[in-house]
Amino acid sequence: MANATIDHVIVMVQENHTTDNYFASMAAFGANVATGWPASANPPASDQPHDRKAYYRWLTKKSTGAHVQFDTVKDLPFYAWLAASGAFIENHCSGYGTNSTPNHLLVVGGQTPTLKNPSRSGTSPVWDMPSLPGHAGDHGLTWKAYTGSSGYPVEFYKQLKGSPNIVRSADIITDAKAGKLPALSMVWHDSPLDEHPPANVTQGMDAVWQVVDAVTAAGAWDSTVFLLTWDDWGGYDDHVQTPNVETTPDGIQLAYGPRVPLLMFGGRVKPGIDHRWSWHPSIPKTALDLLGLPTLGVARVDNDKGLADLVDLSPQAALNPPPPKYGTTIVQPPPPNPTPSPTPPPSPPVNTPTPVGPILLRDGSTLPPPNDVPLP
Repeated sequence: MANATIDHVIVMVQENHTTDNYFASMAAFGANVATGWPASANPPASDQPHDRKAYYRWLTKKSTGAHVQFDTVKDLPFYAWLAASGAFIENHCSGYGTNSTPNHLLVVGGQTPTLKNPSRSGTSPVWDMPSLPGHAGDHGLTWKAYTGSSGYPVEFYKQLKGSPNIVRSADIITDAKAGKLPALSMVWHDSPLDEHPPANVTQGMDAVWQVVDAVTAAGAWDSTVFLLTWDDWGGYDDHVQTPNVETTPDGIQLAYGPRVPLLMFGGRVKPGIDHRWSWHPSIPKTALDLLGLPTLGVARVDNDKGLADLVDLSPQAALNPPPPKYGTTIVQPPPPNPTPSPTPPPSPPVNTPTPVGPILLRDGSTLPPPNDVPLP
């Protein structure tokens, strides 16, 4: 029997939560997550500062950020099930220590010309950078970006802007039911379904659950790999110090940013807690490998090891059972007894951080490295 193939990769990006903030439930399975912090209300009371300057205050211990945790099983039961049943990449990091837009761009194409969110007034910037969706299309694969009403963040890419393949978030459910899922799907939601504080996080989880349920009901669970992550730290605390891999010209840590959750699941994803360091450029690298695409041309992506080794394509693979149907009562997987001890984070991937480099454009020219939020 020939090895199986992955027909669909679905990347879903939610907003503004750290690993400790969301997944205290995984401590019972031996994950390196904090426990016993004050409980977060759902919905949270406010959106705390989480831009580059707020990150610097957190990095230099002038602030703890929001030192609270959601009750995973109560507020986020489907996420708790996915984390315990699929691959929980416990040391995944936001690409950069800052807020939304730079980290979304790192998921889409491994680069960002900015370290802040562009102004919402006036014309939005457009950059001619390589992107995972554009690269897929260039090599004959189908793709869609299922976004909120503004097309954020893929409308920042010249090659993608205005594409008919940029559609609304809920369309992925329609496409799954019709058997028209593309090879590559990237999914973002508008507020409040993006979980950006002060949204009720259960509503965002339900939106993700409906996507997974539609794909599963269409018979694609075993041929699909889902990668679900959160764009940035959102001003929430996390107890793990991340490695200093890249710095801005002022010498301040840029990457890795704080830990954010990454769940990888599907019928052929090897379940368990994965301890390696990864970051947002690992996501497009994983998609490239699973879809058989050549290198993107962005060193930050192409040189990453990715996470495709978590997918078992062998004929004898033991397939994971499909997730609970949307709206049903979830029975959580039982944790091991006794509780395993957490595994300390691995050694840093580099001994000496490197300055962030220039931005590569599709024509081979470059833009200066991002340095638009000078610190301290």
